[in-house]
Amino acid sequence: MGAGRLIAVLMTTLLVGCAPTTAGTDGSPSARRAPEGSYAVGVRTLTLDPRSSRPLPVTIWFPAAADGVADGRFPVVIYSHGLHSRPDLHAGLTTRWVAAGFVVAAPAFPHTRQGAAQFTRDDVRNQPADGWRLIRHLSRLDRNRADPLAGHLDLSSIAAAGHSAGGFTTSGMFSQGHPARLRSGIVIAGGGLPGSFAGPAAPVLFVHGTADAVVPVTVGRAAYRRTPGPASFLSLLGQDHGAYLTPGNPGFAPVLATTTDFLRWTLYGDQLAGARLATDARTPMTSYESRPAS
Repeated sequence: MGAGRLIAVLMTTLLVGCAPTTAGTDGSPSARRAPEGSYAVGVRTLTLDPRSSRPLPVTIWFPAAADGVADGRFPVVIYSHGLHSRPDLHAGLTTRWVAAGFVVAAPAFPHTRQGAAQFTRDDVRNQPADGWRLIRHLSRLDRNRADPLAGHLDLSSIAAAGHSAGGFTTSGMFSQGHPARLRSGIVIAGGGLPGSFAGPAAPVLFVHGTADAVVPVTVGRAAYRRTPGPASFLSLLGQDHGAYLTPGNPGFAPVLATTTDFLRWTLYGDQLAGARLATDARTPMTSYESRPAS
């Protein structure tokens, strides 16, 4: 597998005050304080299994310093794109998560990405396995002392997130027997696949526009009711399938604030971030609700 290329792309200021320690080993989120400042953002691209029948290009965004990857270990988010999309089209959201102290790894799925030679929406059912294949590869990178990311990936604290078909992919990663290190999910304009939301219960945040004509909000709400763990639902009132994921859109700020605090709460154990969730989305164009584990 190619080591990929590493490009430092400065998008925000360097970290202002962070105290990384060791990762939790007791089934709890990462045992370190969440960063209070902001990181620069670097990006790396690689391809998993390039000579196989299912090669998987991946974009990895990571907290960066002037000489490469920033010091510390960072929880990992696996981000899945929708039909006819690409990882870079979601960078407005994902790079801001990275600036807040997460590594985001985003695969370009072989048969649903933009420009796929043999496009088929039916392949979405195979994409959760791609997500787990990527996690296994990241584990190898973290152990490879020659790799720039070695020692920087906290793979005891992983979240899955995705938009549209990527939201269904995210749900499918929470299948029977999934490892407990998959600690949370963010389903944006998506729903559940058969067999979703089984195995260890984990918090899931749903984000959906109430005027979504592609994946109706009723689909997201049906999945919300199925989740066995704590669940939250952020409604973007009157918004469509995903314009709120674009910086500058009126819905972007509450989506960014809510998803970032959700990740801080579930991956870093930041209880103050968890307490902010209800107020992050307190705007005239949003509605937020939550429920405990069922």
